[in-house]
Amino acid sequence: MATVEMTFTPLPAHVRTARLVATAVARRSGVPEALLDEVRLAVGEACSRAVEVHQEHCPAEPVRVALTGAGERFEVVVTNTATGDDGMEWPPRPAPGADGQDPAALPAELGLAVIAGLADDVQVSRNGDGLSIRMSWPASSPAR
Repeated sequence: MATVEMTFTPLPAHVRTARLVATAVARRSGVPEALLDEVRLAVGEACSRAVEVHQEHCPAEPVRVALTGAGERFEVVVTNTATGDDGMEWPPRPAPGADGQDPAALPAELGLAVIAGLADDVQVSRNGDGLSIRMSWPASSPAR
């Protein structure tokens, strides 16, 4: 299956659409039914965080999502182009209080921890244009 790319205005209402599209493409790519909720939730979390960062730093720039079902993996990449500090660190730091950290840092890291718990494989990378979260799940042969 080819890559499906979408961009959307950074509004919370569009996150639902991104989740629905991701679930449909995952199903078509052969992701087992038992994993579709994890795909939906992880994509929703990544897109929600991207929307939040865009609204704060670059509301005119779209959030980008690429969905690829190739071979034995289904992959989703959510990219925000906000150049400001989005508060995300990878890998996530230990829970606040465990080493005297500020509890205010928890929300962004909690989102990444949720994504890491839902996706089979997660990679977070910074680039000059912001942050990309790459998530993947096992897939069988695409449905025809």
